[in-house]
Amino acid sequence: MLIRDIRTFVVKIKADDAYLGSEDLQDGYFLREPWRSIYSGRFETLLVRVTAEDGTAGWGEGLAPVAPEVPAAIVNLLLAPALQGMDATRPRPAWSKLRDLMRERGHLVGHQADALAAVDIALWDLAGKLAGCSVADLLGGAFRTDVPAYVSGLPKQTDDEKAKLARDWAEKGATTVKLHLGRGIDADLATVDAVRAAAPSLRIAVDAHWVYPLHDALRLSEGLAERDGWFLEAPMAPEDVAGHAELAARSRIPIAHGEALRNRYEFNQWLDAGALHIAQPDIGRTGMTEGLIIAELAAARGVPVAPHHSTGMGVALAAGLHVAAAAEHLAAFEYQPKSTEVGSRIVREPLSCRPDGFGLPSGPGLGADVDEEAVVQLAKES
Repeated sequence: MLIRDIRTFVVKIKADDAYLGSEDLQDGYFLREPWRSIYSGRFETLLVRVTAEDGTAGWGEGLAPVAPEVPAAIVNLLLAPALQGMDATRPRPAWSKLRDLMRERGHLVGHQADALAAVDIALWDLAGKLAGCSVADLLGGAFRTDVPAYVSGLPKQTDDEKAKLARDWAEKGATTVKLHLGRGIDADLATVDAVRAAAPSLRIAVDAHWVYPLHDALRLSEGLAERDGWFLEAPMAPEDVAGHAELAARSRIPIAHGEALRNRYEFNQWLDAGALHIAQPDIGRTGMTEGLIIAELAAARGVPVAPHHSTGMGVALAAGLHVAAAAEHLAAFEYQPKSTEVGSRIVREPLSCRPDGFGLPSGPGLGADVDEEAVVQLAKES
């Protein structure tokens, strides 16, 4: 069965809240001080449909929270011509061929990798549908059909508001929350204290959004350890392998990292350096082929994976859950409530979700029934 057609859809959805909070709701792209990354007032993504000669279609999604037009152009100009006519039942050989197109030019990262991830996910979805089984089964079988999750973000301005929201999540059944902080050590720990007081049953992790130098990251790590924190994510600049290795060696709580990494080679460098205790690949950036390899590399060193998930929609979510289910050493999956809600607009049935976990979508393929008419309309409106 050969691949007949590849089509991209750039989707930008305006919602009543922006990612991580309505206080930033606006048009266009903007910065959120003190964080360094650029954000969008809309939920943006790249969807890819790969169709076999019998008409069966597989859907993929690349994490593209800003300028999804860029990876879409890469798919259209570079990947689609090479993919057309290839065997639709062999996603890994297809991935290998597509990866090598720009490999010696340093393009296993950035927008090229995001485009590759979207196509790779679509290839696995297509292969599963053609085989009549779920992607988790194609990957070798699921270790779990219920994927544990933590609630990511308490998108409120004040500590009192965050504490109230934490209490609400605990009452709904959440067991863990991750706070998006990085606003100064004392301020971060005060937020943790407010949430602990309001919802003492919750385990708390912190994402520091890359803002701290090593000495401050050590202070924050120690403060979290004194408060029984779960992990500290992205405390320093994402290029600082040596700094994270020193922090990881001295920290009394796990150091988590991975959303900025795209491939096995990058993760292997961090694992060899002992620079992380929890690996966080985002399947919308690594793809499924590379994502499972990363999980195996981590497991060989006793490092669990906790797949990252931020603004990805229903297809990226389903892909991440299949990799999480097929990964032997899993810590948890990231549950973004608003992204999950918005992302359900592109599927006919929302994925099974609770504050403490996800049900593994049943097959064939990813088990995400994409509403193509909705996708086409959303793409027209974007």
